[in-house]
Amino acid sequence: MSDGNTPVSLRIIGTQVKALRLRAGLTQAQLGKKVGYSESQIRSIESGRRTPKPDLLVRFEELFKVPGVFTSVADELLKEPHPSWFQPFADVEAEAVARCAYDCQLINGLLQTEAYARAVHEEHRPALDDGEIEVRVAARMARQRLLTRVPAPSLSFVLEEVLLQRPIGGERVMREQLERLVEVAQMRHVELQVMPTERTGHAGLEGPLLLVEPPDQEMRAYLEVQNTGRLITDRPTVSKIAQRYAILRSQALTPDESVSFIKQLATGAT
Repeated sequence: MSDGNTPVSLRIIGTQVKALRLRAGLTQAQLGKKVGYSESQIRSIESGRRTPKPDLLVRFEELFKVPGVFTSVADELLKEPHPSWFQPFADVEAEAVARCAYDCQLINGLLQTEAYARAVHEEHRPALDDGEIEVRVAARMARQRLLTRVPAPSLSFVLEEVLLQRPIGGERVMREQLERLVEVAQMRHVELQVMPTERTGHAGLEGPLLLVEPPDQEMRAYLEVQNTGRLITDRPTVSKIAQRYAILRSQALTPDESVSFIKQLATGAT
């Protein structure tokens, strides 16, 4: 059974495959045998946990005699394979004119290298299969178009120092990640700050937060924990979160100090 972590697009395809299979009077094992896949692989596709390859979609169309049902829309369906609870924020983020984030658990998704992102998903528990990892990594990399979009949005990041020292993926992956942070920090529309562990004053003790401003709309907040996300539009609540973020920025190292700090860590990681 699929859940809220399953990308909506994959759930749609999986539901269609299951309906056609049942109409044809086939079990998952029988369908798998006809298309050259195992019963468990068919089960994963029907539940939305596995991304079907293009050639498999063609086989489904030929077997069920439904030309174009999958292949005509597959590219569009799989364009933004985000979990359903994350999709509302992803839609707003793609059009944002400003975005601010405080992170204390992982490097922000917009700043992650592909190797770091893959390592994060490989550590997911319960474990994800290889197909789902690839879907999630591709989706995360696609979101990073925001960094180079024209017109450029205003982007601000505050990262806890510990995130720069936790070797997710190993030393090589982490060194490349630190170098990527320095590279992004050089972009004129990006401000990246580090929150030192030694700070006694800290406005972010309630956890990670994110603020996003869509064009011609009021700022919104987004909070996420344990595979659950909430997009907040309530003005008083958004205002409190924005005030909290402003204090966090004042407590963190300056952008220049932060870049110097990250460079030192990257040198030590070699």
